[in-house]
Amino acid sequence: MVACYPGNGTGYVRHVDNPNGDGRCITCIYYLNWDASSDAKLHGGILRIFPEGKSFVADVEPIFDRLLFFWSDRRNPHEVQTSYATRYAMTVWYFDAEERAEAKKKSRNLTRKIESALTED
Repeated sequence: MVACYPGNGTGYVRHVDNPNGDGRCITCIYYLNWDASSDAKLHGGILRIFPEGKSFVADVEPIFDRLLFFWSDRRNPHEVQTSYATRYAMTVWYFDAEERAEAKKKSRNLTRKIESALTED
């Protein structure tokens, strides 16, 4: 996924990348902000991670050429704080094959049930 925050006060609310067991287990973020990342206090766009069960947060500045890895599940809720300069990031997820296969199977079964219910008239 490639993300662009236009810098007009946009951000992304606190969330977990894999709240429902869809197979994503590691989130990898690569920052592409070579001009806007020099002063995160001024430009914003900081990634804030709320480690599960901890009384602290981790603030990660979106510095050009920075690569970040963290668990995709509930252990690491995170948000992108308000950005006042254009911010670019590329996100890639590492998937657990067994969890992903199970998630696809559940999705197919749900789709069949919905299709069946729609054709029963």
